[in-house]
Amino acid sequence: MTHLSSKKLEFNLAQEAVDHFFEKGWTDGLPIIPPTPERVQAMLDYVKTQQSDIVGTIPERNRFITAEKVAINAVMAGCIPAYMPVVMAAMEAVLDPEFGVHGPTASTGGASILLIVNGPIIHQIGLNTGKNLMGGAHRANATIGRAIGLIMKNAGGSSQFDQTTIGHPGKISFCIGEADVPEWDPLHVERGFNRSDSTVTAFASEGPHQINNHVAHTPEGILMSIADLMTNLATFHMQRSTQCALVLCPEHVATLLEHGWDKARVKDFLFEHARRKKSEFYQFGLRLEPVAEEEDEWVPAFPSPDDLLLITGGGPAGRFSSFIPGWGSVSQSVAVTKQVRLSGFT
Repeated sequence: MTHLSSKKLEFNLAQEAVDHFFEKGWTDGLPIIPPTPERVQAMLDYVKTQQSDIVGTIPERNRFITAEKVAINAVMAGCIPAYMPVVMAAMEAVLDPEFGVHGPTASTGGASILLIVNGPIIHQIGLNTGKNLMGGAHRANATIGRAIGLIMKNAGGSSQFDQTTIGHPGKISFCIGEADVPEWDPLHVERGFNRSDSTVTAFASEGPHQINNHVAHTPEGILMSIADLMTNLATFHMQRSTQCALVLCPEHVATLLEHGWDKARVKDFLFEHARRKKSEFYQFGLRLEPVAEEEDEWVPAFPSPDDLLLITGGGPAGRFSSFIPGWGSVSQSVAVTKQVRLSGFT
């Protein structure tokens, strides 16, 4: 018999449960899967975790996130047990102090939590890395990303603390996989893991900005158009020195590979060319310290080449890449990567 600590609710019909969750504000505006004890226990059993295990905390809110709460919200989001290791790793990343989850999920800036999945788990659970990468239609991407949002809302206190002014749809679900390009090191290898490891990287992000360049067929041409889009002054990353993410589509990657460019060279080029002078900020009433004698100093779009999360993905047709600005500053929130494991989360 399943024994869980959460309050048990009884309904005659599944629709009654769905309506009740809407009325209580426990959803993200979409219908949920009723989290029956059997479904919740199946999630916990899959990762060999006890319901009382603490996955992490949010000290600013005095919140302790248990494995049971993670499992309940994962069921509600539509996850199946095979997705649970990814959900658990994602929550470990989100609750890491380096991520600083209270900031982006309470800010008026409306950041979402972008999850970037790497490694063999992508193929094991059918996570999308290709066509319509950020557009839904894949259960693993949509429900894993949604689970994190529901956990933060219902167990993490975001419904109480979130002061978002505008926000973007990624606050409901924002989960992608990096496509494998044998010639390049994937994100998790760049961040210290083995290629055979499966990982999740959590990143506090603004919405994606599509990059359209069907004309340039040199690395410099493609990357200069990206650098130009990166330097919009009305973004967090230009004003606050944040990390950023860039998803390069297959056609753009093919051009870069054809000319022998690796990820390091791409990041170095963008770091050198995606920048604006301080004097340009002043034209928009944006005062950066210090002023006066340093007005001609250059301000880069991200603090260092290592602060650009460069990944590959998207459909095989169309020269469209995507730039994803970060939230806050590197002193407030940085991307965190955790390994996906089948058990042993405490």
